[in-house]
Amino acid sequence: MNLALNEDQEQLVTVMQGFLARECPTSRVRDAEPLGFDAGLWAKTCELGGPGIGIADDRGGSGGDLVDLALVAEQLGASLAPVPFVESVVCARALQPFDEPAAADALTALVAGSPAVGAVALRPAHPDGVAALVPGGAVADHVLGIDGDDLVLLHAGPGSVERPANLGCAPLADRSLRGDGCTRLASGPAARGAHQAAVDEWRVLTAAALVGLAASALTLGVDYAKERHQFGVPIGSFQSIAHRLADVATAVDGAQLLSREAAWAQVGSPATFPELASMAFAFASRAAQRTAELSLHVHGGYGFMLEYDIQLHYRRAKAWSLVAGDPRSLSLQLADQLFGDRPLEETRA
Repeated sequence: MNLALNEDQEQLVTVMQGFLARECPTSRVRDAEPLGFDAGLWAKTCELGGPGIGIADDRGGSGGDLVDLALVAEQLGASLAPVPFVESVVCARALQPFDEPAAADALTALVAGSPAVGAVALRPAHPDGVAALVPGGAVADHVLGIDGDDLVLLHAGPGSVERPANLGCAPLADRSLRGDGCTRLASGPAARGAHQAAVDEWRVLTAAALVGLAASALTLGVDYAKERHQFGVPIGSFQSIAHRLADVATAVDGAQLLSREAAWAQVGSPATFPELASMAFAFASRAAQRTAELSLHVHGGYGFMLEYDIQLHYRRAKAWSLVAGDPRSLSLQLADQLFGDRPLEETRA
């Protein structure tokens, strides 16, 4: 396993950094609240070819892999970019194996440079067919989800769906997977397998976005600790602050390593990919929350004021981690994946 970036990947990161430095200052993030979606920025991201990076060449994409997408997600997370990149690329990649006209049309729209938005319902729909709190669902034109035993593609815009307020100002919404505009793509084990694969990809890319968020939050905290003086010296010189910042810096580095390993494993070690996807998401969630919380407290009372950027990171670190449900449930699922029903004595062997 070699996680060092190649020349093309380094160039991809440089291009994204330059694009976001120009197009996504924090003022644009603020202006996108409370919906959390900037249509103009999304259109420019599409023009740049972002949604097609991880799509096969013969389906209109650039032929990149999950590692390439994770690098982009990391930069978007660092800028808190109000665009549904992760949601759209996961939806588009999940549609590639299907030949149904609705799936082909949706895939074309998502990768052809148009500002169409895709989304994946992370949890199965309720008995009435409604998928709850779909990430990106408030702005998605195409939604992929599980309804009962079927994998369903909703091929319709959000219209007047209810957009519940949330801590991270994310475009969440409930979407119905029944009625006009819905196409069944698969049923039974094939449907569940395709959906789980999409959820795993969402976890890896969201983990990468959380890594970017955490790194950006850490920079804010460190910069403030250098600038803020108390007793004639920078507060960053106090061990109680310096040591804690060093601790979270280590956690951020570890989260980045794990998220990139999980992305690599999709092709490099497929058998471990589901487990690594869960690990990466769980670890990055904790690292981002710890880092944003510490950086906010380094700011003192200013950290709680809306005028300071750190609160943008703090709210999103919590909210992005909760989109898929209670993280404790994911930890239990991961334990089952790793150890199953084996006696404790066996797991220690």
